[in-house]
Amino acid sequence: MAGSRLGQWLCLVVCILILLKAEGASIPITIVDSAVSSGALCLDGSPPGYHFEKGSGSGIDNWLVHMEGGGWCESVESCVSRRDTFRGSSLKMEKTMGFSGILGSKQAANPDFYNWNRIKIRYCDGSSFTGDVEAVDPETKLYFRGGRVWQAVIDELLAKGMQNARNAILSGCSAGGLAAILHCDKFQSLLPATARVKCVSDAGYFIHGTDISGGSRIESFFGQVVKTHESAKNLPASCTSKMNPELCFFPQYVAQTMRTPLFIINSAYDSWQIKNILAPTAVDSKKEWKDCKLDLKKCSASQLQTVQDYRTQFLKAVNTGLGSSSTRGLWIDSCYAHCQSGSASTWLGDKSTEVGDTKMGKAVGDWFYDRSAFEKIDCPYPCNPTCVSVDSES
Repeated sequence: MAGSRLGQWLCLVVCILILLKAEGASIPITIVDSAVSSGALCLDGSPPGYHFEKGSGSGIDNWLVHMEGGGWCESVESCVSRRDTFRGSSLKMEKTMGFSGILGSKQAANPDFYNWNRIKIRYCDGSSFTGDVEAVDPETKLYFRGGRVWQAVIDELLAKGMQNARNAILSGCSAGGLAAILHCDKFQSLLPATARVKCVSDAGYFIHGTDISGGSRIESFFGQVVKTHESAKNLPASCTSKMNPELCFFPQYVAQTMRTPLFIINSAYDSWQIKNILAPTAVDSKKEWKDCKLDLKKCSASQLQTVQDYRTQFLKAVNTGLGSSSTRGLWIDSCYAHCQSGSASTWLGDKSTEVGDTKMGKAVGDWFYDRSAFEKIDCPYPCNPTCVSVDSES
């Protein structure tokens, strides 16, 4: 009897392992050891890492490079607090990771990209892969080297075959989605001139917005990120040559001069932006927005109007940045969400969110392959019954 039960348990374990492998749940981390010599290091001085699932069949020469998100550290103090976590050290990162959504390996769930070379670059620098400070303080032992980290990983991928890419996408979520915009043209310049190269930013279109106090704390915050990490040298020169480099951390100013086609996946009511750009805790001393920020259904009538006005700010910033470019793609929903491309349930699932009767996975695929343009902006909250709850920063 005991032997029979043991056999059943072993069978169950094997089945689970097979299922996990089929879902891409055991993709090992690759540490870029060669990055040490160039000083391309995480905040704690450890080498960076990424997860890589090789392409196959018709996708063997196609590359999708996705950058992880996870906020920023704008000061020495905040960078020290994340230095010894998985946001600042490859030593603290999980050794395996599953892929889904835009990185998914199942044809039915990701028909356009399932058999591409798919990579997720881990985020360990706190600057959207833009920092580059040579000096290292012996007391804090902080390495501000995000720009070098990005280059080191890309160089390794180029050597592994991306230099011969036929199709390529640079994408990311949240801080990684911002990085996809900031590094887009550089990424394109490193690939063959004959390749189709485009960029996809998910929840990365952070706007230069006005908060509930009438100020813009996000401007000072991003400014501090740029100063602390000395990011200006790695921000697009097409932007920094025209305005204060600290403003070139905002997509609406960078996108104006981008050459590479860009697709924006974003909620007009992005939950991170509502919580941190519109109503940051620092300007809500009485915590009047606490409940509203957790659930828009709990907003008062006046608060909801302020939220609707933020949508107007957001859409204006999108049009300021991308204008009427014929190569732009837009999938702007009205869900209270943040980062929607990384999950099978939101990318192209049976019950995934739709904008203009179209799920984001289909919209991005059609746009990338030039099957059809896609520029859809959802109606105002709370009009969309297909919304799926998502609030992630990676």
